[in-house]
Parts: sequence; C-alpha cells; structure tokens
Amino acid sequence: MSSDSIPPATTPTGGDHPADESVSFADLGLREELLAALAALGYEEPTPIQRAAIPSMLAGRDLLGQAATGTGKTAAFALPLLHRLPATRSGGNPLALVLTPTRELAVQVSEALHRYGKGIGVRVLPIYGGQPIGRQLRALELGVDVVVATPGRALDHISRGTLDLGELVTVVLDEADEMLDMGFAEEIEAILEHTPQTRQTVLFSATMPSRIDRMARQHLSDPARIEIGREAATSDTAPLVRQSAYIVARAHKPAALSRVLDVESPTATIVFCRSREEVDRLTETMNGRGYRAEALHGGMSQEQRDRVMGRLRAGTADLLVATDVAARGLDIEQLTHVVNYDVPSAPESYVHRVGRVGRAGRQGVAITLAEPREHRMLKTIERVTNRRISIERIPTVADLRTRRMELTQAALRESLLTDDLDSMRTIVETLADEFDVMEVALAAVKLAHETVTGPAEDEEEIPQVALRPARETAEGRGGAGAQGRRGERGRARSADMTPIFIGVGRRVGVRPQDLVGAITGETRLSGREIGAIEIADRFSLVEVPRAAADEVISVLRQCTIKGRRTTVRRDRDN
Repeated sequence: MSSDSIPPATTPTGGDHPADESVSFADLGLREELLAALAALGYEEPTPIQRAAIPSMLAGRDLLGQAATGTGKTAAFALPLLHRLPATRSGGNPLALVLTPTRELAVQVSEALHRYGKGIGVRVLPIYGGQPIGRQLRALELGVDVVVATPGRALDHISRGTLDLGELVTVVLDEADEMLDMGFAEEIEAILEHTPQTRQTVLFSATMPSRIDRMARQHLSDPARIEIGREAATSDTAPLVRQSAYIVARAHKPAALSRVLDVESPTATIVFCRSREEVDRLTETMNGRGYRAEALHGGMSQEQRDRVMGRLRAGTADLLVATDVAARGLDIEQLTHVVNYDVPSAPESYVHRVGRVGRAGRQGVAITLAEPREHRMLKTIERVTNRRISIERIPTVADLRTRRMELTQAALRESLLTDDLDSMRTIVETLADEFDVMEVALAAVKLAHETVTGPAEDEEEIPQVALRPARETAEGRGGAGAQGRRGERGRARSADMTPIFIGVGRRVGVRPQDLVGAITGETRLSGREIGAIEIADRFSLVEVPRAAADEVISVLRQCTIKGRRTTVRRDRDN
C-alpha cells in the first residue's frame, strides 16, 4: 500500500459534527454492545481524537493520527476495530493486529479491548516476551479475533508458523515513533509483508518526525490524517500538566530533587535518568534520604519489573527511578509527577515523559532539573512542543519549612472536619486544669507536625545557579557544543582520548546529538567528557576517554542508532 501524498489534517471532531456540538458515542454509529459497555464504564462523550478517528475507521479508511498520550487514542482505534468484527465466529486466525512498543502497553491495550468488547465476546490475545510461549501457542490454536503484540514476539510467531495474518482486516501501529526509537523498523516491515494488501492500516504517533511520514507514505493508502495535541484535546476537565525547570549544579541534584519533592508532596513520581547506572545510584541515594524508591531499567528481568510495578500500584513505593526504555507505555493511575533528572536529549523524549501524567482528566506536574549548560536544550524543547517551561527558583529552607507547616495545618483541618474527636476530650479537659488551652493546642500541633513531616533537621541551602552566557553553553550535551566539537580526522588530540569508529553517518541522518545521547545514555560518561565528533557520509568518529573506550564499544554494539545496529570499533587509523 502506498500513496503519493498525505492529505491535509481533518477536523478534530471527525464526521459531520461541528467542533462545538455535543456528540455521543451513539452518534458515531457504534454497535449496541459497545455502547452498553461504554455506558457501564461511565463514558458519556467521546474525546476529540475519538470523534475524529472512529467515523473514518468505521468507513474502512486508513488513518494517520498524531495524538499525545492521555487523549483517548486507545479507544479511538479499539472501538471501531471491535465494531467491524463479525457477530459470531469460532476458531480462525486473527482479524486485527495491534503492534505496541512495550509489554506494558500491550497489556493495557489488551485489557481495554476486553473491557470494551465484553458484550461481543471478543477473543483478545496479548503476545510479548517474558510470558510463557506455550500459553500463547494454545490460544492461537483455539482461534483469536485480535492479537496485541510487541514486534519482536509477533515476528517470532510468524517465523514459527504459529501466527497467520492472512485473514487480517485491520493493522494498528500504536506509538509508532517509540517503536522506531527502539529499533523495531525492520521487524515492522517484515510483519507488514505477511499481511494482506487489502488491510486497513492505522498509525498513531505522539510525534510526527520525517521517518513516520515516510512509513505512512509507504504503507497507508489515502489515509485520513488527524492531529490532536494536548491543547486541542482539552475541555473543562482536560488534563493539565504544569511544566517547570530548576537550574542546578550536578553535585547538588540529589539534594535539589529531595527538596522539590518535599515541597511538591506528590502522590507518586517517576524520575527519568539517562542510564541504568544512574538509575541504580539515584535509587540508593533517595532511599537513603527516606523515600520509598524503586528502580526500573532494561537490565532487570520481567519478573523484577512486574514486582516493582506491583509495589508502585499498591502504594508501598512512591518514587520510581527509571530509564526511558523501561518506562515506555506505563499507565499508573496514581502518578502525579514526572521528573527529568537531566534534560532529555530530544524533544520527542520530553513529550513521551510528560505524557505519563495528566491522563484521563487528571492534573499532573512535569519538572526538569537542568544544569546551566543544558538551558539551550530547554529552549529547543519549548520551541518544538510550543509549551512554555517556566524556570523556577530552587526552594529554600524557609520554603520547605513553610510547606511543612501547610501540610500539618491541612492534616489537622481534615481531622477536625472528619474525625470523631470526643474520645480525646478527657485528655484536653484534664490538661486544661493545669495549662492554658492555647498551650495544650500548641503542644498537640507540635506533635502532629513531627508526625506529618518528621523531626526537625538542620537543612542546608542549595546554591542558586545563574545561567551561563550563551557562548559558554556550547558545551551543551547534544546541541551546538557537539557540532562545535567536530574536528578534522587526524587532528591533534589529547593522549588520554581515542577515536571510536561507528558505521553510520549522514546518509541515515545521524547527528552529533544522536551519538552523544547513545553514549551518555548507557555509560558512565557525561556529554562534556566526549571529545571531537566527525560525521562522514557512511561512518562517524567520536573521541572518548581512552579508559572508557572498551565500555563505549561494548554498549554501542548492543544499541541501535537511528534504528540501526552497526559496526563499532576503535578507529584503525589511530
């Protein structure tokens, strides 16, 4: 399937309904069983992405949708997909396939399809790594209607001959940009080759880089195009994400994170770090500071990750420290805050992280801890996302003490309004015979304050950092500094630096920030430790500290750069 051009964006309401007209799910023409399921779940009106996507999908059109996380896109493709299933069916190969980047998202989509399709008896099978394959094989033998899969496991079943896509009616690529970021481009291409040319293809992505546009042109036929950003998806009960940043020196980041969390008092938080090592170090640090922190990264087994998520959802942990890859696709209902421990290397990463909060009408907060040299990247993110990130002053000790007093006052107020206090009356009356009632109250408040906030401690002020002049920000990670470090091959270099050969270059769109991000994301190196970068048509050279060269080579051989695995070695000319 292909098309020479992608049509202009459709109106976000879809169908013939004006944007300001109240539209119900019944108005969209969905079958009665689905309407009954939605009513039982308490859903009254479709979101903008649902109003736009459902009529087009019901009409059988291919669809290219750009929608931020939390706008209701799962129901936008799940409801029409279920609507088109036959009324009665036994046995048979799947009629619909949904590809997702992560196991967590596959589970969430599968659960949503079960909830919406309960009345029509839909048979949904999630397929992902970490689950016994025997269970998946038995379900496929019995027959399924919809398969929700990660690309790697789907291709594994196709290769085994256990997943036949010959009867497929609809294919959905959910969070396609994340699948490409994770290096699944070849798997997606291989899977689509096993599907009928007559299929309906639906592609959803939070961002729309050029590679997504190329995929759409190749695999979608005359698609309806829908763009729903957070602004367009809002209503009186819309998600509201407050975005702010604090400029802080790296040495003071753990203290700054603690101070910000103490002032914000979140219900649950995800803190994003660049590397597994940083996740483990920060988790240990935050637990040492009295937080209930859990680590989540790609070096953990699926069983370990499930255990961590169980503790977070059960409320026995309130701080999740994670890498981007581990946290993709997570939907945690009680999550209120997202923290970028470092400025993300690309605006797309920032969008995905922020999308973890502000879902389903809930408010959320996104906080970034930026070093002075990273200020330029914050400005780039603002420009790309068209959302302002306010630069805040790090809370002082006085701010923290004021906030703790507010928490105590709130706790006491709630007790006065809701608790039965008569059992305490005898204590108060007895003490009032000996002390002034105000003194009794002050003593009680002091005890309550220490219970709510802990005993008073000697807090240290965190230095407020001024932004560096623009000429000094050239050291910024992945930005102009990386461009400025590009040198000529063979130029003089420090004796403790050595060049690494990487077998991808300009022809596949590699940029300095891609190389810096790949190295700093999975090694102990920081951006300022990386030397000159040279990008040729077919290869790149990156100077790294000689002592870290073997680690960098080992890590990059396991990673994908621009969705490709590539040759990585020491430069032979060195």
